[in-house]
Amino acid sequence: MGNRWWAVLWLWLLPMRGEATASSESEAAAPKAPTRSWSSLARLEVATLALLPRSGRGRAEGFVQLEPTLILDGGPEFGLNLGAPVRLRAWGGAGRVRREDWDRLSDWGQLVRGLKLGSDAAPVGVWLGALEDYSLLSAHLVRRYSNRTNPDYHPAGGLLTGTVGPLYTEAFASDVLGARLMGAEVALDVGRVLLGASHMPGRYTLAVSAVHDWGRFGGNALSVTLAHLDATAVVLRRPGLEAHLLAGWGGRPGVGGAWGAVLGVGADSVTPTRDVSLRLEARRQHGGFRQGFFGSDYELARFQAVGLEGVPLTSIRFPDGYSLQGEARVGWDAVGYRGLQRHLMLSLSVEAFSWGRLDVDGRVAVQLLERNLEVAVKGLGVGLGQPGARYLGVAEARWRIAAGKLYAVATGGTLLFPEGDGTLRPGAFASVGLGVDDAR
Repeated sequence: MGNRWWAVLWLWLLPMRGEATASSESEAAAPKAPTRSWSSLARLEVATLALLPRSGRGRAEGFVQLEPTLILDGGPEFGLNLGAPVRLRAWGGAGRVRREDWDRLSDWGQLVRGLKLGSDAAPVGVWLGALEDYSLLSAHLVRRYSNRTNPDYHPAGGLLTGTVGPLYTEAFASDVLGARLMGAEVALDVGRVLLGASHMPGRYTLAVSAVHDWGRFGGNALSVTLAHLDATAVVLRRPGLEAHLLAGWGGRPGVGGAWGAVLGVGADSVTPTRDVSLRLEARRQHGGFRQGFFGSDYELARFQAVGLEGVPLTSIRFPDGYSLQGEARVGWDAVGYRGLQRHLMLSLSVEAFSWGRLDVDGRVAVQLLERNLEVAVKGLGVGLGQPGARYLGVAEARWRIAAGKLYAVATGGTLLFPEGDGTLRPGAFASVGLGVDDAR
């Protein structure tokens, strides 16, 4: 649990640019601010952006995109990242500014990319901003979730962490300006309760989590609630290495026969130049329940789930069966900066189901040429091997020139736009531009 807040801080430091970019896994060779209690970075990025229809659905649109950013860093307990892309129409469509970017109260949340109050070492911590690849502690309900998968929905999510004695709590909301996805998990350090405060922290834990979607943003999605109970035991702990066993059971309150169970193993290895996390789980799903229900694809699946039924995820019955889920996260730094940024960041999750479905979610970012060039690729495949499988992909390249203050950026990929009738309209985007920033 101690690394959870640093994962959130790592996301805050990224140049988050909305749905039409790859979420870079690290900042590429940004100018370094002087060492002081307060530092800042100002940035302006100008790019062309073309939204293109696929399969003859919709029409092409072009924009000039202006993206100002201001970052204030007040040390480990405070940080602020403000900015949002403003898309001025160049051709196609109607209106000077893209209406879908600002037509709901929740869209104004994109102005706050990151607000950090407190830290993982503090009794209470708060963070607001875009959620990307977010998992709720044990990750058996919310796993690798993004609240920006819908390209017309730009909410600011929120996290609240707190520690009281042997209890650690994390609560989240996917949209702080709207009643959408909310949940919390409470973990009890059993070893500390039974053996005293001198016992090695986090050796044995019990946790309970619950997540509810109010279903109040667009489409015809129904509300849904899931809950889960987890137990974790650390069986090996050495300098730079930790291995653990886990077990859990979950269900859908009020829905009879909807339950699931999980058994798994995990390992974490952290050194000055390497950060590796591995996890392998065997799962059982029954009565429509599944682990990772709120995952990478959820903000699209809540409108239309994968398959030929054409109905929201909450309205279909997930087949009974088993699955094997594996996840790997690797950060590698050839130089050893001992920071959050790495020369290579790799994240991959694969889940294979006994009835023939395969889900794959991966992303990789690599820094080259003394961190002046960064290339990031993100891919998502849901329901592979089944009719109506879903694919999404994004690639981005950033190249810093002129002593690092000026950079060029190019990005492109595929999108799915939810329509008023709950269907998903396929589209694509491509963008090229220049940016300049200054750190103080």
